[in-house]
Amino acid sequence: MADMVSIFMSIGLNEQKAKETLKNEALSSTLKKAIEQARGLLGSASIDKTAGTMLYNMVTRLKDSTRLSFLTEYIITRKINSELQLSAALDFIKSHPQENLDRLQFDAACGVGVVVTPEQIEDAVELIIRKHKDQLLAERYRFNMGILMGEARTALKWADGKIVKNEVDMQVLHLLGPKTEADLEKKSNLELKPFLHKICLLFVGEANTEGKSLMEQLRGEALKFHKPGENYKTEGYVVTPNTMNLLKKHLEETGGQVRTRFPPEPNGILHIGHAKAINFNFGYAKANNGICFLRYDDTNPEKEEEKYFTAIKEMVEWLGYKPYAVTHASDQFQLLYDLAVDLIRRGHAYVCHQRGEELKGHNIPPSPWRERPVEESLLLFDRMRKGMFAEGEVTLRMKMVMEDGKMDPVAYRIKYTPHHRTGDTWCIYPTYDYTHCLCDSIENITHSLCTKEFQARRSSYFWLCNALDLYCPVQWEYGRLNLTYTVVSKRKIIKLVETGIMLALLSITDVLVGVTVAQTTMEPHLLEACVREVLNDTAPRAMAILEPLKVTITNLPTSAQTEVRVPDFPANEAKGSHVVPFSKTIFIEQSDFREVMEKGYKRLTPDQPVGLRHAGYVISVQRVIKDGCGKVCELEVTCASSDSVEKPKAFIHWVSDPLRCEVRLYESLFLHKNPEDPAEVPAGFLSDINPNSLTVIGSALVDRSVGKAKVFDKFQFERVGYFSLDPDSTSEKLVFNRTVTLKEDPGKI
Repeated sequence: MADMVSIFMSIGLNEQKAKETLKNEALSSTLKKAIEQARGLLGSASIDKTAGTMLYNMVTRLKDSTRLSFLTEYIITRKINSELQLSAALDFIKSHPQENLDRLQFDAACGVGVVVTPEQIEDAVELIIRKHKDQLLAERYRFNMGILMGEARTALKWADGKIVKNEVDMQVLHLLGPKTEADLEKKSNLELKPFLHKICLLFVGEANTEGKSLMEQLRGEALKFHKPGENYKTEGYVVTPNTMNLLKKHLEETGGQVRTRFPPEPNGILHIGHAKAINFNFGYAKANNGICFLRYDDTNPEKEEEKYFTAIKEMVEWLGYKPYAVTHASDQFQLLYDLAVDLIRRGHAYVCHQRGEELKGHNIPPSPWRERPVEESLLLFDRMRKGMFAEGEVTLRMKMVMEDGKMDPVAYRIKYTPHHRTGDTWCIYPTYDYTHCLCDSIENITHSLCTKEFQARRSSYFWLCNALDLYCPVQWEYGRLNLTYTVVSKRKIIKLVETGIMLALLSITDVLVGVTVAQTTMEPHLLEACVREVLNDTAPRAMAILEPLKVTITNLPTSAQTEVRVPDFPANEAKGSHVVPFSKTIFIEQSDFREVMEKGYKRLTPDQPVGLRHAGYVISVQRVIKDGCGKVCELEVTCASSDSVEKPKAFIHWVSDPLRCEVRLYESLFLHKNPEDPAEVPAGFLSDINPNSLTVIGSALVDRSVGKAKVFDKFQFERVGYFSLDPDSTSEKLVFNRTVTLKEDPGKI
């Protein structure tokens, strides 16, 4: 096993990923073959990380193993060297199952050998800009720039996406000039800032919600829902002879107020689906002048932990909501038990001795104890309560058939696990099917909002309340929110944490997709766009260098050191500023210097000066210094006041006398769009982990303005991205996590 781990690590997989891969025997075997074939092609040369990642991605997605050596050859010989080409190659193979592939057709389909020159990119973008020129001039920066990128990528299929994006940005800037104050004004439909209150509510059906605020959308939804006290007008609601009396009493107790609840199980990490539930429940109540409870469904003591209780409450508050009250299902354990006794007395429940394995699935044989005498069930239920049976030996079951055909769901089961709140008081615990609707009734909930997966439980919800002659709320279902390139399952997220793949989960929740009862699947870039919009207005600027290149300014004295004032928000300098040092030695990004000039490159070269942001200087290269391996390690430059020289083509960021820091760059955790889909990932979601989902840069530099930052403080590192200070930071070394890049990367997975 150790040898296999070493083999997999030799192509760039980290140790954890290598070990995870070994758990999948078929994947491990195929990957080993691909590595052996690659080594055979390379001879003594090693497989670099880029090729290794391509090999891994290919193996995890390849359906026809007979094409393994064919694709390995193309990857190792650099004929296929991008994700776009690999996807095209796999699609071609899938649609051409014949034994002998036509290599010319394959090469053409995959862009093999295609070189897109800077001139071709420039010309293609120029045609697209010309096509939309009138609309661009009219709408300026409010024009949907995605249209330009879409057309550019179509025209330049095999071009580097980043280069295309840079060319589009440059030509738009050339046409329109810098953004004016009018360009920077926000559109009226973005009035819901800040981040906490702009969150989507994801549920209103097909209605046109364009231009409507969050509260307007939710008040509109009230027109589709029943009014408090008019539960009986809801389709499918069961009316009994006592329904109207119960509704009258309910109105007397609530005053006709809308009452909702967010009822999470405190047994795992919240994800973006919970953000939708939080916003819908709290937002619907708020929009209709109602109240919302935070109720912990703490009926399974084996899986509940205090850290989850705390994290859930913090998440609700982080999203900007304050619960009317924080309650627990366990608050009602005695009342729930008393109601279970009443249910038995009414002939609607019985004690059953069928084992757990016999109750799984949908073709459960009828219980031979279904018609046992009421007094017998009461006696046995009391013995369950007193701990006179073993776990799994007996259960209390309800006499009803659910919509999905499941018969007689369990109401109570035995668990000899101390409860975090009630200790050893109880050894029997109610199930979700029993507890949920009764707690809703006890709290006088008007609208029990839940995801579509609980639709099959609606009839049991109504049945149980009516069987006990209690006030019956109305259950309404909305579509679950899914997100591509991730998983939204607490069980699977916990598995990722336990295996060390994911150390934490931040639920990104600022989603602008309107409200819909249909199941919603979102692309990550929509979330990222909303995050950028918020952080652009709230994260102060700083300068950081991820890959430093030393620059010595030779015409400044050694002792020279001045201070440069940098605005925290360049678009609104009234919001404040900070000071950074400027001295003879500065550091710039390695990518901001090229020794050989290329067409379209605007930054520093031996023949092209560049400006330093905020400093008021333009620098020109005098000498390029290299190390023993021929790599550029230092530049000697001269500087001149920007007022005294011609305006440079570009300005770059820099740092002087900086702080050293660690920077963590995060990418998609999974390689495929739908990692839970067996058709896309036959080996399961754990086999689909992106080996490059985390890059750690241990020797980055950042300006001293962030030196007193607190954990979770957020910054925009100019020209780099948005970052947050990690709790791992120490006084000796700050650690920053990238939240999102400055702009969407069109070449991103």
